[in-house]
Amino acid sequence: MYRPNTTWTWAFLLTSLLQAIVALALEAYIFARFQLSLKKNANILPQSRTIPTYLSVFMFGYIYQMVLVYDALRLKNTIQVIGLCIYNLGILVYASIQIDQINDAVMVLQENGLISIEFWGEIKPFLIVEPCLMAFGTILMSFVAWKLYDEFAWTIYKHISADLRLKRRYLTYQIYIAMLKFDFFFFLGFTVQFLVVVGNTTDAEFYLTIAAVPITILLLVLAAYWTRKENIIGMIAIIVIYFAALAYFLFKLVRMYGSDKSRVNDYLPARRSLTTFAVITIALLLVTIIVACQCTHNFNKGLKPHLARRKVPDLDEQKYTTEMPAIAGPVPNRMTID
Repeated sequence: MYRPNTTWTWAFLLTSLLQAIVALALEAYIFARFQLSLKKNANILPQSRTIPTYLSVFMFGYIYQMVLVYDALRLKNTIQVIGLCIYNLGILVYASIQIDQINDAVMVLQENGLISIEFWGEIKPFLIVEPCLMAFGTILMSFVAWKLYDEFAWTIYKHISADLRLKRRYLTYQIYIAMLKFDFFFFLGFTVQFLVVVGNTTDAEFYLTIAAVPITILLLVLAAYWTRKENIIGMIAIIVIYFAALAYFLFKLVRMYGSDKSRVNDYLPARRSLTTFAVITIALLLVTIIVACQCTHNFNKGLKPHLARRKVPDLDEQKYTTEMPAIAGPVPNRMTID
């Protein structure tokens, strides 16, 4: 089991953990108040499902973040640590949008007499506190990540001697693997909200969307595997699938704001949240495609053996690192990010 062994790794872990605990407690309280405030037959309106869905996605986001934090520190992965700060910023945006989305849903439920009048006044302060917490947490995590950047880079520099070109290829590989981990959350967040909130979906589209979740997990695992094995055919297939996913999310955006008013109204209860997730996912997919192409371009250039034996033996400080083992030969110069 991994145990942080420096001040800054402990600081990053504890900052992330404290933020997650407070955020989960706030979301759990809002969730409980909502369930207790709902009136009988409230499930006839989609707004009764939107609030639990927002809160569930938010809570899963922080549980998933803690998994990635542990993973990044265990592997001493600088790229993933930086990515977690950006991820936290994305959660901040979601927490801010959540305020208006929940207010809109509560207003509709109140107009139909399906929720107590006092509910919004009770939870509003907690909804405002959340993005403030996220903003403070993002600033603090970014500062600690900066310190970790220097720490991890120096640790690796002391123990690894590598050709600069190989280290650049390895950096590209690390970025790609980190992107896959973040892609998963935003795709899943969009899919869950679409399945639960959006009405009048055809059976075919509904079941295909459900099937897409396990298929996506499998494809992301294969994407990482084929990159490590330098399988060109597999990577080409994955890149084609990325373009198909990109087209899917662009199609959803067009449908949410298109001329078909009936479909626009179906998306309306969760449109802002779905738009946020769709835009972030599209941006991530674009970056993922670019980095995947760079990884494929780097195949058969000497990186594969070092990906196959990532751990540096007999060095406690690097027992869990994913950085490249030492390579015999001179060091032309040092990279900025290791």
